[in-house]
Amino acid sequence: MKPQVISIVGPTAVGKSELAVQIAHQFNGEVISGDSMQIYKSMDIGTAKVTEEETEGIPHHMINIKEPNESFSVAEFQERVSLLISEITSRQRLPVIVGGTGLYIQAVLYDFNFSSEKRNPDIVEKLEQEAAEQGIESLYNRLKTIDPAQAAKVHPNNERRVIRALEVYETTGQTLSHNHDDQSQNSPYIPHIIGLEMERTALYDRINTRVDEMLDQGLEEEVRSLYDQGFENCQSMKAIGYKEFIPYFKGEYSYERAVELLKRNSRRYAKRQFTYFKNKLNVQWYSVNPLKKNDKNEKILMDLAGMLEET
Repeated sequence: MKPQVISIVGPTAVGKSELAVQIAHQFNGEVISGDSMQIYKSMDIGTAKVTEEETEGIPHHMINIKEPNESFSVAEFQERVSLLISEITSRQRLPVIVGGTGLYIQAVLYDFNFSSEKRNPDIVEKLEQEAAEQGIESLYNRLKTIDPAQAAKVHPNNERRVIRALEVYETTGQTLSHNHDDQSQNSPYIPHIIGLEMERTALYDRINTRVDEMLDQGLEEEVRSLYDQGFENCQSMKAIGYKEFIPYFKGEYSYERAVELLKRNSRRYAKRQFTYFKNKLNVQWYSVNPLKKNDKNEKILMDLAGMLEET
């Protein structure tokens, strides 16, 4: 019988981590972080990692497994999490994946075959040279024409992912999003995907408040420490919450501008997350009112109990 896996998805700041702990308590589960940045050590505040107190004794996996200067990919995430799911289910416990990195979670639940997308060093070198000569914007505009669905998921300045998507197309003649869509038909698991959504104004208020709380907790100092250690150009420092401070440290704009951009980028990211989950995964959505969150969580726990019993 296929293992059952619960996934909690939705935009940042909507309350996923708290719900995941409640589900793990209720159904003898262990939590797996589905966030592509919580894997990095020393990046605690800006990635909103759960504290030891917030875990309430529930095991949490895929947190603090990489140094800030190490690279990470969706393929590695898939490999590690697939193994974790096997280990957790072998202990007669329930895997609970929680996070907001849609492609990572989708790749695990639907077992994307990344081995079919081999690297082509010649094409990569050619594209990197084009990026150096013409700028990454030129390549991103080409990706928008070739594969608009994939372009919508990639930040225009994320050179690595833009080049990867173009490389797959030039190597195989098929777009990366087409390859992923083809694989999103069957799952090696019985996935129960719970989505949390919130009225936009309320969500944006929560995001702005969360940023203020992160700043009070020492976010600027956390980013400056990483910057001073020479991690400026690492993959990890491209994350929202970190990249906004680097121009401020260099004197290119003010602290107030850095905070403004951080809040704006966080709100935009939340919108992209919601769009991705709506379009790519079969999600059971629940609208959360911040003032009645506990009532909604109780409803979700009851519904999950029914879903797990049915299967």
